[in-house]
Amino acid sequence: MRFRFGVRALKNRDKLCLLFDLDGTLTDSDHVHLQAFNRILGEFGRSVSKADYTQNIMGADNGTICRYLFPDMALADSLKLADRKEAVFRDMLGELKPLPGVGTLLDWADARALPMAIVTNAPRANAVMMIATLGLRARIPALIIGSELEHSKPHPLPYLTGLQRLGGRACRALAFEDSRSGLRAAVAAGISTVGLTTGLDAAAIRQAGAALAIADYTDARLWTLLEAMSQDAMVH
Repeated sequence: MRFRFGVRALKNRDKLCLLFDLDGTLTDSDHVHLQAFNRILGEFGRSVSKADYTQNIMGADNGTICRYLFPDMALADSLKLADRKEAVFRDMLGELKPLPGVGTLLDWADARALPMAIVTNAPRANAVMMIATLGLRARIPALIIGSELEHSKPHPLPYLTGLQRLGGRACRALAFEDSRSGLRAAVAAGISTVGLTTGLDAAAIRQAGAALAIADYTDARLWTLLEAMSQDAMVH
């Protein structure tokens, strides 16, 4: 991948860049996805358990999910079912709330003019609706959709694209994730990663390569890490 930097991007190369997954990371929405999947699967006399969802579906792109759930169905047909599921998800979404501490973290980042992006495997329609509902459209304007790239998570390309968009570097970045595929993507991109325990437990998050596992953004260990990385970026 060739990286091209404009004047503004070059100014970000030594700043700490923050990259966020969306579902399960900025807001706890995976239970709504599970309900939406089971509404569609119910038409086939099937369902998916929370454990199966966490292990095999959470954080994956729809193509991967369709191949897992409907291995004997033509991909084009199963993707139509996925589109229906996403419509059900958006209808069921209702009011979303950011995880505790998100607003404080964004205020901290804004005060330091830190570049930020959302890097997600969610379809664009879902992501745009969720970001608007959470009131984050103006606060984190950079949005990278994994399925719109040549490779989605767990490939590192979405995070590498996020860094390119921000003009940042992996050694000056921190990613926030909640799923195995997302953690693998961020770690493979060479980015220090914090895992949210909204879906996986702390042991699974650390096993996936995360530097830290937290329940939400109020964890004092996160703030110690942020301050240390911010100071390190200033030194360099």
